[in-house]
Parts: sequence; structure tokens; C-alpha cells
Amino acid sequence: NLHIVSALNRVQLLGRVGQDPVMRQVEGKNPVTIFSLATNEMWRSGESEVYQMDLGDVSQKTTWHRISVFRPGLRDVAYQYVKKGSRIYVEGKVDYGEYTDKNNVRRQATTIIA
Repeated sequence: NLHIVSALNRVQLLGRVGQDPVMRQVEGKNPVTIFSLATNEMWRSGESEVYQMDLGDVSQKTTWHRISVFRPGLRDVAYQYVKKGSRIYVEGKVDYGEYTDKNNVRRQATTIIA
């Protein structure tokens, strides 16, 4: 069998968990475990590339990612064992969605589906 990949949506993250996971369930839908993950990027001032920390003047940027786990086994393990401050590796896909907030304003949300 010949399989040709015409598109790919894959992300790998290694970082620290921002808060203990929560499990949510909307009526009629499967539950989901949700948590935030911080990744850090470091570079030497004046350069845009990530580099090793032992060189010169270091700048750092923290990016927060919303992680959603839907798969039943993984969802339950994440909810039970992942804790604030844990260093974890997450692999999944990027999902862009929209929702309406409590003020009836449309918002965009980016989520990593693990």
C-alpha cells in the first residue's frame, strides 16, 4: 500500500503544567481533561534563534498552551497523575476554534488536542 501524506497537523511540546487538570463534560458529549502547559524559549539578545544557555545575555519567552485530552484512557491518567509543576511531554494536533463569551463576544481559542 502506498500512502501519500497531503497534510500534517502535529505538535510536540515539553514543558511544565500550570495548574492541576480539570475534567469537564458538556451534556451529551464525552468528558475532557484540560490543563495548561508552559514552554520556554531562550535566546541571546540580538538574535532570533534558540541557543544554549551558557552564552552571553539571555532572554526568555514563556508561551502557554491549552491542552485537551479526549481519549478515555489517556484522559483519566492525565486527570489523576498530572499535577501543577509536573514536567511533561505532550504530542497532539493544533485545533483552532471559536466560542461566544458571557458578554456575547465571539472569541478564538487555540487548543492542543493530545
